[in-house]
Amino acid sequence: MRADHSEHDCVVDTMSPFDAVISSNAQPAVGERIVAYLDYLGRIEGAVTEAGMRTFTMSLNATDRKRDKLSAQLTWLANKHELGLPEDRNHERVAPSNPSSEIQLEDGRRYPCRIIDLSVSGAAIEIDVRPAFGTMVILGNMRGRVVRHFQEGIAMEFTTVQPEDAIIQLS
Repeated sequence: MRADHSEHDCVVDTMSPFDAVISSNAQPAVGERIVAYLDYLGRIEGAVTEAGMRTFTMSLNATDRKRDKLSAQLTWLANKHELGLPEDRNHERVAPSNPSSEIQLEDGRRYPCRIIDLSVSGAAIEIDVRPAFGTMVILGNMRGRVVRHFQEGIAMEFTTVQPEDAIIQLS
């Protein structure tokens, strides 16, 4: 997603925890803010440092913790085929086309949130509050339990596997 909120398909050519070279028909300007949702890695953001006809390089805005996590994810992705490693997720995760949503707690409190990614079995949610592990929450009409906290928010596991069609409609 470019600074003007237009969305474009892209492919990451090379990536480190500090920057990424991306191929795309979009031609952002140097300094432009970019947000990308990448398979297996989730959300990254940063600014364009170099721009060409079909590629651009972006410097990633990330905390040290996020860079460490990216490093581990990139290492796993680079080695999984050579080492015959299994996928670390039970179901494929996708980024929704409209990530704005709301989490509801059992006591009725509601909090705005942003869906980072989701699958038929769970979701990663960017949210300012951190309900305790095991807390039941509702995301849209999907009920689940908080299973993990991370810097940007929470991960939830749905109480039942959601229909794949429902997840596809959100992506």
